[in-house]
Amino acid sequence: MTMSQNLAIRGGTPAVPTDLEFQRWPPVDAQDEQLVLEALRSGNHSGGGPHVRMLEREFGAWNGNRHVIATCYGGAALHMCVAGCGVGAGDEVITTALSWTTTATCILHHMGIPVFVDVDWETMNLDPTRIEAAISERTKAIMVVHYWGVACDMDAIMAIAHKHGLAVIEDACQAHGALYKGRKVGTIGDCGAFSFNQNKNLCGGEGGVFVTDDDGILERAKAVMSFGDMRPADAGREYNQYGLGYKYGHANLPAAYALSGLRKLDSTNAWAIENWHRLHTRLEGTPHLVRPYSAAESPTNGYAYVLRVDPAYASSRSIPLSALTNQIAAALKAEGTAFSRANWLLPAHGVFQAKNAFGKGAPWTHFARPEISYELDQWPVAQDCIDTCLWGINLHRPPNREPQIDAVADAVRKVFENLDDVADSCFA
Repeated sequence: MTMSQNLAIRGGTPAVPTDLEFQRWPPVDAQDEQLVLEALRSGNHSGGGPHVRMLEREFGAWNGNRHVIATCYGGAALHMCVAGCGVGAGDEVITTALSWTTTATCILHHMGIPVFVDVDWETMNLDPTRIEAAISERTKAIMVVHYWGVACDMDAIMAIAHKHGLAVIEDACQAHGALYKGRKVGTIGDCGAFSFNQNKNLCGGEGGVFVTDDDGILERAKAVMSFGDMRPADAGREYNQYGLGYKYGHANLPAAYALSGLRKLDSTNAWAIENWHRLHTRLEGTPHLVRPYSAAESPTNGYAYVLRVDPAYASSRSIPLSALTNQIAAALKAEGTAFSRANWLLPAHGVFQAKNAFGKGAPWTHFARPEISYELDQWPVAQDCIDTCLWGINLHRPPNREPQIDAVADAVRKVFENLDDVADSCFA
């Protein structure tokens, strides 16, 4: 690429050849079809179906968890984590300001109060150096998010949790197979959750799993997953509801699809990681581009390749960072790639700004400390991250290979090498 090449938004030739097709994740093969048809013909399509049980056993063996419960979606597994850790009305859970909605709303579902902490710029994960300042006498747990498939700094976080007697919940919904110092995520904290949504490394269409090694956490978590009727300790199914319950169990058909994905997850992860690193290498030295994080102790699982523009460049041009990112996204689209904004700042969501999740201000007016605030200037690093994050799952994931990866690299380099031209569009 050279600076003289015209951007496609200026009438130049797109970097991605028009005959090059990007393949959607996940690829469906004969094994997927076989297991799904097997489940369909089994005559047992409920949460107690055989493929649900197989999925639980095989996931536990693959990830290293004693207890695994398959759920209807990843958020259900997260809610079970919150319940399992004994979070109740007014209890506070510290979590990251940067994640998908469910990380925080699962706390609200059990009448807990989310307390947000800013992130580290380089990793975009929860910043351990900011956690202790957020701890109060009401803090019950820390919920970490292994964002973009890269593990948090778990040694530092676990040390803080042990010091203050707090539970640690791992939101590993994007992090199947991600490692921290050689140990799989979902085995480090007290419990964890994974998602099987279509954009995840393990796709089951929808679904998830709750994981823990702790018997007490398991029993408390199970109490919310089936209408509350699993709560009595004695044998048999009773309907004595000692707490609210939900319909969180998984069904046999999607479990069969997830089971197929699990059985080939190591190979599809390796493929995604290989593509990730090829793109990463091709983009080394690209001006003003902040490449995503991966390190020896916390390597990427290949979930997402996230682009960011250096905020200093936007500042030097006196351009709002978000406006510049919008123009970069438009330029990349014109070059033939489908990067889109990833702007999920949790405390900016209406439910937190209004402090009204259940009506009449609940749970805040009833249980929260009055000093709990969601003023957005508390999370400047997370704000910079969401103002500049771009991602595209179907650009580097299997079944895409070298031609697609190299085309993405060409498009990104072309746009960033012509960033002054892109920036000028902000003033048009």
